[in-house]
Amino acid sequence: MANPIEVSGRRFPSWLPQVLGYCISGACLLWVLHGYPIGDLIPAIRSLDWKWVVLAVAADLSVYLSHGWRWNTLLGPVVRLRFWRTVQAIYIGLFANEVLPLRTGELIRCYLLAHWNDLRLSLSFASAAVERLIDGFWMLATFLITASFVRGIPRDLLILVQLLGVILFLGAALLVWIVYHKQQVHLVVAESRWSSTLRHIVEGLHLMGNRRTMGFTSIISLLYLALQVLTVYALMKAYGLDLSFWVAGGVLAIVRFATVVPNAPGNLGLYQVACVLALGLFDVEKNDAKTFSFVMFFATVLPLLIGGAIAVAVTGLNIGELRDRAQRGVETVQSDA
Repeated sequence: MANPIEVSGRRFPSWLPQVLGYCISGACLLWVLHGYPIGDLIPAIRSLDWKWVVLAVAADLSVYLSHGWRWNTLLGPVVRLRFWRTVQAIYIGLFANEVLPLRTGELIRCYLLAHWNDLRLSLSFASAAVERLIDGFWMLATFLITASFVRGIPRDLLILVQLLGVILFLGAALLVWIVYHKQQVHLVVAESRWSSTLRHIVEGLHLMGNRRTMGFTSIISLLYLALQVLTVYALMKAYGLDLSFWVAGGVLAIVRFATVVPNAPGNLGLYQVACVLALGLFDVEKNDAKTFSFVMFFATVLPLLIGGAIAVAVTGLNIGELRDRAQRGVETVQSDA
């Protein structure tokens, strides 16, 4: 039986977030499919310009290689990581995100990196948080560029981006304070029941936070983003949409911001809605936008499912066993705190 989650004195069943995620996904899919001639999807896929599809898939696969390079660079001052092991952890984590709800893959990839490299799990999580912080700033910059030449961006999306921007700047301020005021931070965390875990995180962030490492990691993050934009742009060309590379960046940023909250596996439904609304800002006809949303979804998810399944098979475990091990790892960290 699922354990309840306690929030502000009340107890909520642990299955509730999953149910909400699936409900959001279902509602979004209904919206996308309403009035959409689903029979046109297969002919549209067959009519794609496949040389552009191949470029899109190659760029998308390169995203994960650059992700592994970035993670190794970020943790370089702390531990020497094996590149292909890092890439394998990333593939498995992303594969889990496509088949499990609530973005469980983030937990799994951090656990695997820690397990395979004798690294503290708390420090693996801290490095992943720094990655997301850097990604957030690059995505925010991309969105602002898009917003500068596009009118009619939904007010709800603007509010969400503003809120995320505030969170990003607060996170960056906290990181800078930890890096440059290590002694004061140690005094603060010494009073916490998590003092041992937090002390290791502070030490790791202090090492990762040097200017050279952060600067190089940020540059690799820009490459990481550019490859994602190239994937979207190539798929637009494959489908026949006459839109620029900058528009592809804007569409990607809007989709990423709209799907920032963990929900159903692969963000199914919400992903399509965000893509349709983003393309609508650039005057793409609604049915064309719906078709492209499925094309982009399948073109990016199918290679990941194949690569992820192979990466999982190499471990000799299934994805459920990896999830359970990762959860036990987190429980061990909590019990040791």
